[in-house]
Amino acid sequence: MMRIGSRGSQLALWQANHIAARLRTLGHEVTIEIIRTTGDALQHVTFAKVSTELGGKGIFTKEIEEALREGRIDLAVHSLKDLPTDLDPAFTLAAIPERVDPRDALLSARYTSLASLPHGACVGTSSERRRAQLLVHRSDLRFQEFRGNVDTRIRKMVEGQADAIILASAGLERLGLTEYRRECLAPEILCPAAGQGALAIETRADDAETLAILASLDHSATRYAVTAERTALASLGGGCQVPIGIHCAPVPGADGAYAIQGVVAGAAAKAASSAAHPVIRVAFEHQQGLSPQALGRQLAEELLRQGAQPFA
Repeated sequence: MMRIGSRGSQLALWQANHIAARLRTLGHEVTIEIIRTTGDALQHVTFAKVSTELGGKGIFTKEIEEALREGRIDLAVHSLKDLPTDLDPAFTLAAIPERVDPRDALLSARYTSLASLPHGACVGTSSERRRAQLLVHRSDLRFQEFRGNVDTRIRKMVEGQADAIILASAGLERLGLTEYRRECLAPEILCPAAGQGALAIETRADDAETLAILASLDHSATRYAVTAERTALASLGGGCQVPIGIHCAPVPGADGAYAIQGVVAGAAAKAASSAAHPVIRVAFEHQQGLSPQALGRQLAEELLRQGAQPFA
């Protein structure tokens, strides 16, 4: 019997059940254990406060990793963007399945796109990364702190608490909640969080049996891309709540080549820009032969060279 640890949110349970179904098709018996995390208990606390006062790293994973360490579960299924880059050596990412759409999406009950939002429109989001990048394109926007599960945020938007909200497109697809999705924003407009759209299956590093079972679920191109993204994020000292966007993907038609881009926004970019809403953006391609770690470090080094300030 394989025991999967998961948060209790609708999206987290979808992800856990998705992996459970794939394991069952391979002939394994699977159960799911719901584990309440610090992040779940702080739904009414702003992300800014969580990051500055309570320590933002691992707020959605700490208790799940404790259960994994104690042997109460055999594997954990995470949204990769929620997983800290500094993984405890006791654990490993046994598999990263193929990533779905990594882009951020704009949802609205009344408007059809970012461009169509009226002057001074209110956008619901808890992400400084999203706020800072959107202000580059629409400096008139106002923002409302939005917490809660995907369906809760959509309900708040429909009730009129915001003109639009920004959510990860992948979560909307997985939950079938695409009714109000009006526009998927290109990474050149709104660069997503490192690992967005990807799942991570975490296990104990010494659990050879579970590692062997999960190996077939790994997708090599996705692992390369998200490893580069997470390496860049780690090199900048960032976690899942800092205003850094990083996106890496294979170059269509170019075997073995990957394109990567990164954005550092807000306070960490102020030293390099006098703009009201400073953003430092770097993008380039590389040809076959470079490791994902080297690619990620190259991106981080160029962002720092252009004036981005590393996070503590």
